[in-house]
Amino acid sequence: MKKNRLGTSELMVSEIGLGCMSLGTEMEHAVGLVHEALDHGVNLLDTADLYDEGRNEEIVGQAIKGRRDQVIVATKVGNRRLPGKEGWSWDPSKAYIKQAVHESLKRLQTDYIDLYQLHGGTLDDPIEETIEAFEELKKEGLIRYYGISSIRPNVIREYVKRAAIVSVMNQYSIADRRAEEEVLPLLEQKGISVIARGPVASGVLADSGSAKADKGYLDYTPEQLYTIRQGLSRLVTDQRSMAQTAIRYALSHPAVATVVPGASSREQLLHNIAASNSPVLTAAEIQEIRELSPANLYKQHR
Repeated sequence: MKKNRLGTSELMVSEIGLGCMSLGTEMEHAVGLVHEALDHGVNLLDTADLYDEGRNEEIVGQAIKGRRDQVIVATKVGNRRLPGKEGWSWDPSKAYIKQAVHESLKRLQTDYIDLYQLHGGTLDDPIEETIEAFEELKKEGLIRYYGISSIRPNVIREYVKRAAIVSVMNQYSIADRRAEEEVLPLLEQKGISVIARGPVASGVLADSGSAKADKGYLDYTPEQLYTIRQGLSRLVTDQRSMAQTAIRYALSHPAVATVVPGASSREQLLHNIAASNSPVLTAAEIQEIRELSPANLYKQHR
């Protein structure tokens, strides 16, 4: 599996990681999927304290026992559970981040997190205080690096200007090209890596995704998605399926260091991982894909 440097960090991440949110909550099955991924060269596991109320971090923690040195663990913070209440509240305060990291470390059964990410963010946040929390955690050795998970250009710009982030997790696919407008060029220029989530657009760009296309996606109508799928089918070969073509598209942008598709079955996991051995898209193929899918534009949070 090819590895790329994550921003200016010392982290070398597999070009295909594992988005752990889709693993489910059954420990044996989920741990088996993580082990399968690691055995096939995946080294980046992306989770969050939000997923399944912490259960996802516990699964990752169980899966990496005895293999910690082979794994780059990325998790997220900022969504706070309120005792006795359903749901979460947004809390990017220094006090909460410095409390929450210890809970994540306990669930992950590790004494450090490789990449700690702010799980969202707005311009109304106490950004300097948030950055201070991450910087202090670095000095304390509890985290190695930090980044943010956001699709908001206005928030991303602030962290690029004011913080030593090494990465931005951003939703990016053939059916969601909003990041190409402002975010990817900025991050490429600043040497900050993108971790691309949703490369198969919630299954719309999977080989069997026509039923998902029926529901539409973002501002695309079902008819537009069928047209994209029809066009992509012309690029499918014996060596590269539609889903693998979609994964390779996300990886084709120089700002993207890794993609983190999710998987809930062994078959899906191995199919995603096999994209690492499928042919890289040519410049002509990338151009053809861009003509198929007009770039979406940000309408808010600019």
